[in-house]
Amino acid sequence: MRAVPYSKFQRNLSNYMKRVNHDSDPLLVTTKQPENAIVVIGKRDYDVMQETMYLLSSEKTRAEINRGAAQFNSHNDE
Repeated sequence: MRAVPYSKFQRNLSNYMKRVNHDSDPLLVTTKQPENAIVVIGKRDYDVMQETMYLLSSEKTRAEINRGAAQFNSHNDE
């Protein structure tokens, strides 16, 4: 993850937004107060992360994923 100071981020906001979306690489925006730092991610990556968290929050879905992974692995071992 790249890091950039807030002042530089602010001056080049459009370029950083394009780069974050193009590279799908989060960007850490730092400040003099570390507790105010932020991480910038593209909306597409955010949506994927939210969907993953939603799916994994269901015990039934996790079990189905694990069962599918086990089936896949057993076929690859042959």
